[in-house]
Amino acid sequence: MASKFLKHPTIPLRVGKGKTISKLLEEMLATGFQGKSLGEAFLVWKQMLSEKKITIWLGIAGAIIPAGMRRAVAYLIRNRMVDVVVSTGAQLFHDTAESLGITHYRGSPHVDDKALLDEGIDRFYDILVQENLQRKVDRQIQKFIENLDPNYQYSSREFFYLFGKHLEKIAVDKESILIEAARAEVPVFAPALCDSSIGYSFVMARRGIRDRKDGKGFEETGQATFRYIDQMKDTDETVQIAESSAKSGVVYLGGGVPKNFIQQTELLNLILGHELPGHEYAIQLTTDAPHWGGLSGCSFSEAVSWGKISKSAKMAQCFCDITIGLPLLAHGLAEYEHLARKRKKPVFDWENTHLKIKYEA
Repeated sequence: MASKFLKHPTIPLRVGKGKTISKLLEEMLATGFQGKSLGEAFLVWKQMLSEKKITIWLGIAGAIIPAGMRRAVAYLIRNRMVDVVVSTGAQLFHDTAESLGITHYRGSPHVDDKALLDEGIDRFYDILVQENLQRKVDRQIQKFIENLDPNYQYSSREFFYLFGKHLEKIAVDKESILIEAARAEVPVFAPALCDSSIGYSFVMARRGIRDRKDGKGFEETGQATFRYIDQMKDTDETVQIAESSAKSGVVYLGGGVPKNFIQQTELLNLILGHELPGHEYAIQLTTDAPHWGGLSGCSFSEAVSWGKISKSAKMAQCFCDITIGLPLLAHGLAEYEHLARKRKKPVFDWENTHLKIKYEA
């Protein structure tokens, strides 16, 4: 009698010329380990793009923009393979820096860091960037902030939409996450914005600091000008997106604050009395493991216990480096642009007191 466990044999990959990346990912479904998981992530993403009405969230953590992933993320936004972005502030700072012509360089994790410090060079594992050029970006963001209404409490979404429009006018490289998001009216949130260089720019704008080396320069009143982001407004707006969406799917590149911030939209809606099923599709690429108890590596099945992920969700977690998994997934999805073009995409109407979403092709 055949065992119920022995139904799906592995199929060794056949190497040959002319094979597309999408075909490779599909064949990886019949292999094992994280190769199979990456194939499953590709399948789940395609299924999301085939849904009639769905809002696809993208969470981004880790230093993937300095590592060369900026154009891949911009591509996903431009082609509406994602509909809402939740990011660390650092990703959006480095996207801005590259838009303004700042270069990240390939280096080595074994370089002398004391020598780097002496030369004013910052290191992200094997990626290098000049500190003084990053400070110039801080100042440019500061100048933009100083032109905002000092008495209005912006959500990070409102701020990044306005800043993305501004960046498009001054950028030397417009293949940018923020520029593409502003063009497509894809909301971008950074729920821990103070924990980034953009947070530095807000502090400098609040204090009226210009180019003084001593760091002084309060405005004539001697008081800080209250330009700031209302992060509780971020929470409210993202909860409204979850509540107003017909269905929802999530794609996590890394974990951290962006993952939890997206996860909690379903939980808070339950607390508020809105009966949502949890996110119905879920993908994550991460190098964090679940057995340490942290959220970045926790399984989607664990999230089901909280009501964050649907009991019947289609989900795939691949434990791999984002700089390996994302290029393969993005190139595979490029062969399915027709699905993204045909799908009805969420259009966000923020003009009312409560968000309204329409789905339009």
